[in-house]
Amino acid sequence: MPEGHATRAATDDLDALQKRRAESDAADRVLVTKAQQGDRSALGELLQKHGPGLYRSVLLPRLGNEAAAKEALSETYAKVVANIGKFVWQNVGFYPWLRTVALRVALDQLRAKKRLVLFEEDDLAREIDAAETATPVEQQVSDHRDREAARAQVEDALGRINPRYARAIRLRVLEERTRDEVAAELGVTPATFDVLLHRAIASLKKALGERGQAGVASEKDDE
Repeated sequence: MPEGHATRAATDDLDALQKRRAESDAADRVLVTKAQQGDRSALGELLQKHGPGLYRSVLLPRLGNEAAAKEALSETYAKVVANIGKFVWQNVGFYPWLRTVALRVALDQLRAKKRLVLFEEDDLAREIDAAETATPVEQQVSDHRDREAARAQVEDALGRINPRYARAIRLRVLEERTRDEVAAELGVTPATFDVLLHRAIASLKKALGERGQAGVASEKDDE
């Protein structure tokens, strides 16, 4: 596709995205007003509309398994119900506020349970700070890419580390199987497995970091 056509196509896509965003925000604003007046059905409609996106794009990629993500989504709903009256519309839409609530719940869950995860608490804390200053369009694009990007990064990194390490991480962290069960499947003692998993996580984080540095270098080369 010629460069001029590609640019126009990208502009059209952005315009369409902004239009859909405006329409969605207008509908949300009506529902938020009703919810703040005590209309439970309006609040339920808001949660039904945005809940799947929070689960798929915000919670599941960061917490790593369905059980934890579902628990965090329920807690997010509870916090929204308790605090909907405090929400103040600021022309950036309702979803960014929901997303920040969900990110805070995920961070609390990581801190409380000290779960085996692939994302650090500090990373999530920085993301919360960024979410509070992002523009609506930046937020929309980020939300759309969250799940796909996280999954692709982890899968790519797993493919570049020792296969035994990758298997240990898939079984223990992604599938959340018990320590003893995974140790037996790998043919090692639980104590040996603890050492193996520690090395595997370190190897994976190194691979993720190398990929991130390569991306930064590539962006600089393109400038």
